[in-house]
Amino acid sequence: MYEAVRLTLAATDASRLSYRAVAIGHADRGVPGQGLAGILLRPGPQVLGLQAALLDAIAPFTESGGTAAAFVTDPGGSISRSTLDWVESYVPDQIGPDRYTAHITVGFATLDDLRAIEAEPFDAFTVRPSAVAVHQLGDSGAARRLLRTWPTPD
Repeated sequence: MYEAVRLTLAATDASRLSYRAVAIGHADRGVPGQGLAGILLRPGPQVLGLQAALLDAIAPFTESGGTAAAFVTDPGGSISRSTLDWVESYVPDQIGPDRYTAHITVGFATLDDLRAIEAEPFDAFTVRPSAVAVHQLGDSGAARRLLRTWPTPD
């Protein structure tokens, strides 16, 4: 699979990959009264093209029906059913235009504070990736263990 990713990236003009940071948003998950805050990113067309090419390249290495054993857990920890279901349906539910929710996680805050922050004006800016990486996930879909990285050219 890593070789399939490497070859796909080698065939991509990574200097054209970009996102537009457009807002701060949140997800109500985990701790009652708190939300996970993130900078919401709008992927450029080249990002969506790379996403589609990567999915095609790794398709021979994927299958459904994964279990919690595939995830990183803390001692005594577990993987929630909602995380297993989210990963199981990620393709196709979270892939492609108008479905891929790109973001940069920035932390937790109270829902009241997040609503106040989200009401403030946001100055959009461009984000360019410095690398592409494969991670092993933990609960809530968090990237917990870095498995491999490929730098993108400047």
